[in-house]
Amino acid sequence: MIAVLIGITSALVFGAADFLGGLGAARISPLRVTAISAASGLVILLGATTLIDGTVSSEAVALGALSGVTGAIAISLLYACLAIGPMSILSPLTAVVSAIVPLTVGLAQGERLRPIGYVAIVLALVAVVLVGFVREKNAVRPSLTALLMAIGSGAMIGVFLVIIDLTPDNSGLVPLVANRAVTAILMVLAVGAVWWWMRWRQPSDVGDQASPTIGITRSGWRAGLGFAIACGVVDSVANAGLLLGLRLGELSVMSVLTALYPAGTIVLAAVVLRERIAVVQYVGLALAIGAAGLLALA
Repeated sequence: MIAVLIGITSALVFGAADFLGGLGAARISPLRVTAISAASGLVILLGATTLIDGTVSSEAVALGALSGVTGAIAISLLYACLAIGPMSILSPLTAVVSAIVPLTVGLAQGERLRPIGYVAIVLALVAVVLVGFVREKNAVRPSLTALLMAIGSGAMIGVFLVIIDLTPDNSGLVPLVANRAVTAILMVLAVGAVWWWMRWRQPSDVGDQASPTIGITRSGWRAGLGFAIACGVVDSVANAGLLLGLRLGELSVMSVLTALYPAGTIVLAAVVLRERIAVVQYVGLALAIGAAGLLALA
């Protein structure tokens, strides 16, 4: 019961982090937001390690670092496929794959639920698709490249969950610190590479127009930076909850619940930005609540 509550809460918090990240990305680009949020999250986690006991071991650090690599790959593929579109298909596809990979691993490792639990998992997976639905006018069929990137992103998210689940129970937040450190380094390098490439490919007579920061106002940078930092803080809280849930519950259950993260994003978008929630998303939210209740009973 506690693990299910933690899983649902973590999913909603992940959704809130995505909401903040989206606001920041609209101002200073997704890559910059990812790099800044990873750095701010690292600072928060380092501070939290002074309050939460955890044994530093080569296993905890190595697994955490490896999860950071998979996370960076997942984020890069996710942004790339969503840029191609259509989001209405690729977004829920990514979420479903992210749940199926660790779900399969958990069941293969011998995790077992009562029959009602498997019914709940099916309902939750349907809820993931419905909640992740993005309304798009005249949406076209996704290309093979976009589909493969969406599947790859979901698979990498799933692998991240599997790796984090393997970390020692006595390691506290150490794996997450290693995760954030690696992600921050990789994303900062990516931002630098993009900046260099844009400068290099532009004619020298263009001058400042070659800069990837062109068009971003000072106020836009401040707002984007604030959203990016907040995104990192909130995401770190969500990851800490996920880690706790995995240590208290089953990988198969936590992976499905975590995949409901779009629910937090759409609720905040409706409340803050006054965006309309589609009927199918309401159905998805209702199914998610019902599935969580059934998983608690299982």
